[in-house]
Amino acid sequence: MPDTKDQIKNFFESFSLKQVVVLLLEEYVAWIFRYIPGFEGFTLRYLFYKLLCKKIEPFPFIFPGAFFQHSYGIEAGRNLNVNRGVHMYGRGGIKVGDYVLIGPNVVIASSQHRYNIQKIPIMFQGHEKKAVVIGNDVWIGANAVVLPGVTIADGTIVGAGAVVTSDTEPYSIVCGVPARKIGERSH
Repeated sequence: MPDTKDQIKNFFESFSLKQVVVLLLEEYVAWIFRYIPGFEGFTLRYLFYKLLCKKIEPFPFIFPGAFFQHSYGIEAGRNLNVNRGVHMYGRGGIKVGDYVLIGPNVVIASSQHRYNIQKIPIMFQGHEKKAVVIGNDVWIGANAVVLPGVTIADGTIVGAGAVVTSDTEPYSIVCGVPARKIGERSH
């Protein structure tokens, strides 16, 4: 089992210098902007995340209390709407299309712990990165969870509280745990 020094060394060696700087800015500066209300808050969050994210198009509405982590892996199209309490974890890459609505308290994760070696504690197995892709004209309902490696197709509606574990079909409506197709949007 690795000792603490090896764990710390391996952790820092897994990131580039730019990624470490972004992580520090997220940790020590983002909290300043995270809760500023009104138009000023939306503008400051946009400008801040424009610096940190891989790409972010104008003009996102990132509501107070939204939390981006590993934002160097996040790309967002035009008119993104991120509600309060959303947690976007971009370590493995998150690509969001245009005109996307993300409801309150949604979690989008593009990385998870490895767990396949029984003789090694999970915390020492590292991370498995899998990009998340969210198409155009998507609505993700409140408290939904999108797991690593998932593609949410154009026009999809994800119901509140759903856990999306696999790709969706264009213009489908999915809900449940795990999320399953329950209908379609008419074109």
